[in-house]
Amino acid sequence: MQTHDIRNRFLTYFENNGHTRVPSSSLILDDPNLLFVNAGMVQFKPFFLGEEPPAYPRATSVQKCVRTGDIDEVGKTTRHNTFFQMAGNFSFGDYFKAGAITHAWELITKSRSDGGYGFDPERLWATVYHDDDEGFQLWRELSGLPEERIQRRGAEDNYWDMGVPGPGGPCSEIYYDRGPEHGRDGGPEADEDRYLEIWNLVFMQEIRGEVSPKKGGPVLGELPNKNIDTGMGIERVALLLQGADNVYETDLVRPVITRAEEMSGRRYGRDHTDDVRFRVIADHARSGVMLIGDGVTPGNDGRGYVLRRLLRRIVRSVRLLGVNEPVLGEFASVVRDTMAESYPELATEFARIDSVVRTEEEAFLQTLTTGSKIFDLAAGETKSSGGSVLAGDKAFQLHDTYGFPIDLTLEMAAEQGLKVDEEGFRRLMAEQRQRAKDDAAQRKTGHSDGAAYRSILDSHGVTDFLGYSDLATESRVIGLLVDGRPTPAAGEGTEVEVILDRTPFYAEGGGQLADSGVITTDGATVEVRDVQSPVAGLNVHRGKVTSGELMLDAGAHAEVDATRRRSVSRSHSATHLVHAGVRKALGTQAAQAGSLNAPGRLRFDFTSPGGQVPASVLADVEDEVNDVLLHDYDVRSEVVTLDEARKQGAIAFFGEKYGDKVRVITIGDYSKELCGGTHVHRSGEIGVIKLLSEASIGSGVRRVEALVGLDAFRFLAREHVLVSQLAEQFKAKPEELPDRIGQTVERLRAAEKELEKLRGAQLLSSAGTLADQAEDVNGVALVAVAAPDGVAGNDLRTLAGEVRNRLGSRPGVVALFSAAGEKVNFVVATTSAARDQGLAAGKLVPAFAEKIGGRGGGKPDLAQGGGSNPAGVSDAVTALRAALAQR
Repeated sequence: MQTHDIRNRFLTYFENNGHTRVPSSSLILDDPNLLFVNAGMVQFKPFFLGEEPPAYPRATSVQKCVRTGDIDEVGKTTRHNTFFQMAGNFSFGDYFKAGAITHAWELITKSRSDGGYGFDPERLWATVYHDDDEGFQLWRELSGLPEERIQRRGAEDNYWDMGVPGPGGPCSEIYYDRGPEHGRDGGPEADEDRYLEIWNLVFMQEIRGEVSPKKGGPVLGELPNKNIDTGMGIERVALLLQGADNVYETDLVRPVITRAEEMSGRRYGRDHTDDVRFRVIADHARSGVMLIGDGVTPGNDGRGYVLRRLLRRIVRSVRLLGVNEPVLGEFASVVRDTMAESYPELATEFARIDSVVRTEEEAFLQTLTTGSKIFDLAAGETKSSGGSVLAGDKAFQLHDTYGFPIDLTLEMAAEQGLKVDEEGFRRLMAEQRQRAKDDAAQRKTGHSDGAAYRSILDSHGVTDFLGYSDLATESRVIGLLVDGRPTPAAGEGTEVEVILDRTPFYAEGGGQLADSGVITTDGATVEVRDVQSPVAGLNVHRGKVTSGELMLDAGAHAEVDATRRRSVSRSHSATHLVHAGVRKALGTQAAQAGSLNAPGRLRFDFTSPGGQVPASVLADVEDEVNDVLLHDYDVRSEVVTLDEARKQGAIAFFGEKYGDKVRVITIGDYSKELCGGTHVHRSGEIGVIKLLSEASIGSGVRRVEALVGLDAFRFLAREHVLVSQLAEQFKAKPEELPDRIGQTVERLRAAEKELEKLRGAQLLSSAGTLADQAEDVNGVALVAVAAPDGVAGNDLRTLAGEVRNRLGSRPGVVALFSAAGEKVNFVVATTSAARDQGLAAGKLVPAFAEKIGGRGGGKPDLAQGGGSNPAGVSDAVTALRAALAQR
């Protein structure tokens, strides 16, 4: 049975049993605790945590997942994978244990002709939580499993929670006996290689505290609504139904290995070392393509670093298999061809995916050259100091600055007989990741841990946002926090967080800055500076009580700063137009990678694997979007289903979480995007858009910055004044300025070259005078003086060399000093005859360097340096003279 069929049978079965089919979410969601989605239930967390009311009582999905904790183990075993598909069925206060067990058993054991998987019931085992007598009995009654094939296990294996205080409960796992050739008898407790887990049923029925029951913590009580969360591993079921020995030999993974075999001429299964490399290629190619498909681009931190590491491990593995030509595009094509049936976006977005992997591979080849040099230097310093361990900060620098994977550093260190301080490296990595998480979490939750927000949400429900149509509302204060803790009142001067039952204030999101404004009650005024949504559905107004005392449950008048809102809305609508213009010019691979919509300006980030965008293209984009403004198109918003929005061609953004209903913003026939932000009513309201700059902000990602509306007009007005002034200065028409300025610059360059020649001639003329002034010191002709004014750098070396030449065959030493503000530079040169007597320029420097507070060095014929005491030049000359006299 093919993997796509396994996937479809699961979804069809649960749809036929009253479940809503929910599409897989993106691998990247706005969750500060997760780098990537790593389980099927992640997109439903708000339902389980009570942050949002469930949109349906039952759901089913096949969620794409990435787990990165064991990247180093991938390939070394056949058990570790980074990308996998998790099929699940979910009940939100609907059916519970009996329903979950019945559904799972029926689907697994039903014949293939009837839409099931056809597993032999005699080879199936179940596990339950050690004191879950109800679960044990239900398995006996509903499946007919004998008691000896239902094993009780402890909390570490059969208790589940989210890793934070909140819902939890016992779980029950289904195992398949692969036979005695795979291990010993005794069920899952004895051997989990022979008895392969294929499905986990979580019975979410309890509330846990700070310490998980997995670690001996107490259960605080029962959930008011009991939930079901299950996860069936698609790849594991595939290997069983396809008779494969492991995931790497299944229909969606083996083709990547086959392509690697064709390219390398080597065969999988013949050599363990090569097999590790083949498996790394197969696993990472799938993960990399899926991540890029969801909008991740290679970078040096966070998600971008994980992707970069995956792709670069592929390149290394292929080269160790003897393949030196570019390979990532080839493997990406194989992944597209095998996976697109379930994930059609891989085909529609393949031009962008292909560009990203090819650009990254090219960059990595350069990194290998540069990084290897840096590594060799660090390894040499470690050895020369008698060490045998490369410092963790050196390994981190290689990764952070040069994109050098730690496993490559480890391998190269081993080749030189060195170890690496992995603990120090990982500590620095962890600190970097934690800083990023803390920053994101702090921005969202401020001082609170989230519990206070959830309590307000549970008590009062979601905030009614009226800001699309109203800029002022009559509201009620339903929540008041100071330093993250609820309070009944807050006095003048207090920083507060205010939650209203209804609000016109837009909470920061989708690249749009939050509204500002004022909340007033009968007894207080609050200046609102920021609005966030730390818990989905709840708008939290942050600001300061500027007068009076703010009371909980008070009636309030909430009013947005209308001028600022309109300016931000103009920027947001302008961003949509710039996005559309860039995509028209560069193609669909130019996908939005971030944005900032602020008063009067915007910042738009987009993927551009081809590198810098030509100025002529940007000029065309600017002309086109301003033409849209002249047409004064209607800007419409409508709420439709996600499927309908996609059929309309609306652009959705990678990493965004969408519900069944989405808001679509349409600007004429030019732009159509999913967006929750605020916008103008007609495109003409934007006024004018002026693109200011385009630059790189990371590998394959470019940034355009622009001014909008009055800010753009003022910028253009200033430019007009500047052009007028230049035209007056050059006595030319504005259109003649480029040629006239170019001619002037060329004349200046020619004049500078002529001055350089004159300065050189002047130096040469002074060289003769200085040589004639040489004094005899112990048989050596010494010229030690301050150079003529304005001589420094290369000119000082040139002059010293010319004076030395003028000394002819005599033993001679030339020492010239040049003061420059509070510093002094010097050059020492020696003739051949002087060097024959043992007078090396570099060895003469210590004789006088202290006098000018400096140091220097060089070769026997020429040395140079500097100091911080120009007043000491006379003493330095005296010291050098004395050193020559005493030799």
